[in-house]
Amino acid sequence: MSKFVLAGKTDCPHYAKAELLADALQRSLPNFRTHKIPIPPNQWMEWLEDTCKRNGWKHEKSPLVWRELVDQGGKGVLLGGFSDFLEHCQDYYSITSDMSTDIMLSVAAENLETSMDLIVEEQHRVSLIKPLHIWITSALCPTCHLLMPSLLSAEVFPHIAAISLHLLDLEGDEEGLQGLRMEMEDLALPLRCHHPAEKKKVKDISERYREYGQLIDARANKEVKVIVSGDAFVNLKCSILVDNARSIDFHHFVTMATQLENEARAIIAKKLKVRASDIADVIVWGNVSGVFHIDLQRAKVFNYDGAIKGPSFFSQSLFKIFHDRKWMETDFQDLVRCRRAAVTSKTRRVAAMSAANGILTILKAWNDICNPDEVFSLGVLCSGYYDLPDGSVLSVPVTLTGGKWSVFFDVTVGDKLKETLHFSAAELRGLCRTLSVNKENLNRVLFLHAEYTLFFFSISTLYTRRH
Repeated sequence: MSKFVLAGKTDCPHYAKAELLADALQRSLPNFRTHKIPIPPNQWMEWLEDTCKRNGWKHEKSPLVWRELVDQGGKGVLLGGFSDFLEHCQDYYSITSDMSTDIMLSVAAENLETSMDLIVEEQHRVSLIKPLHIWITSALCPTCHLLMPSLLSAEVFPHIAAISLHLLDLEGDEEGLQGLRMEMEDLALPLRCHHPAEKKKVKDISERYREYGQLIDARANKEVKVIVSGDAFVNLKCSILVDNARSIDFHHFVTMATQLENEARAIIAKKLKVRASDIADVIVWGNVSGVFHIDLQRAKVFNYDGAIKGPSFFSQSLFKIFHDRKWMETDFQDLVRCRRAAVTSKTRRVAAMSAANGILTILKAWNDICNPDEVFSLGVLCSGYYDLPDGSVLSVPVTLTGGKWSVFFDVTVGDKLKETLHFSAAELRGLCRTLSVNKENLNRVLFLHAEYTLFFFSISTLYTRRH
C-alpha cells in the first residue's frame, strides 16, 4: 500500500487541482491513500524550506508531492510538483485531470477561506484558555528543579487547565535556562504549559527586589500571590517587595517559614522516636533568616509509644510527653538554627528538597488543599499585631482559608516572646537603615548570601497578567 502526501499553499490553484485528482483516485482505488497538508500562504516558504532540508529534497513551488511506502517504512520519495503528480497518475493509473482554470481558481479560493476560518477558530479557542502564570526567579537553583514537576502535575493547582511558566535566573547563563526549558518539555506532563526562559540584568540585589516589586505593581493581576523563600534576608526582601507594590494587597505577600517548621519537627521526632509527620502545630516566630524562636506551646504528637495510646488520629500535647523545658528553650533552638547548615555540610549542597516541600505545602494551603484548622508559620506584614511597629515582615502563626491568610491569635505571647519579636523587628529596621545609608555594603552582604535564594510568585486567578 502506498500513501501520497500533498502539501501546498491554500490559495494555490495547482494544489487545488492536485487535491481533487487525489480524491478521485482514492474513491476508485481501494489501496490508494492520501494525506493533505494545507499551508497558509504566509507560512509556505518557511515550511517548504524546513521540509526539504529535513528530507534532503530540492523544490521551490506549490504544491509539493511525495510518496510514502506505508508497509516498508523509511523516508518518503519525492515526486515533485503538480505536473509530476499528474504524470505519475497517468502512467500508473491511467487517470488524468481536465479541470478548467475557473474551477481551479474557485477551489483555491474556497481552500483559502476555509483555512482562514480554521485559524480564526483556533485563535478564539486559545483565547478562551486563561493560563495561570507562574514566575520563578533563581530558576536554576536546585530547589526549583525539585519544585517545578509538582507545579505542573495538577498536584498543587488541580482545577487549572493551562499553566504559563516563566523562568528567570540573573546569575545563570542562557544555555542553562534553555536546557532547563528542554528538561521541562521532556517531563511530558498532562497540563498545558509553555515556559519562556528570561534573563535580564539588574544592578544589585536590593535594586533587583525593588524592580521586582515595581513590576508586580505595574503588570501583575491584582490577585497575584507572592512567596519569598530562601536562606538569607527573605523577610527583608519581602518587605522591599511590599514597599514597591503598593497597589497589591499586602496579604498577598508571604515569606515561607515552613522549612524551619519541618526542620524543628524532625529534631523533636528524633528525640521522641516518632516520625516527623507525627509532630504538628510547631510555630516559628520572628525573622526566619535572622532572629527567630521555635514555639512548642501548641505542638502535638501522634503515634507516640507511651503509657497512653490511641488510634492514628489521637494526639497528645508535647508538653505532656516531654518535660525538659530547658532543652526546648536552649539546645533545641540552637539545633534548629544549625540544622540546615549540618545538612549542607554532609550533602555538600543546599537543602533543596525540604525547601521545595515547604513551598508546595504553602501553595496547597493557599489553594484550599488543606485542613482549614491547620496552623502554619508565615512571614507576613504585621501591621498592628502584637504591638509590633508598622512595616515589620515577621513570621507568625496563621490559618489559610478561601485563598486568604489570617493571623492565629489563640496562642500565649509572653514577655520573653514579645521581646524576641521586637528584637527581630529591630533587626529588620537596622537592615533597612543600612540599606538606605550604606547601600553598597549591604548589597555586598546580600549578594554573598543570594546564590540559593528563591523568589516565587504566581497569579492565582484565571486572568492573564496586565500588559
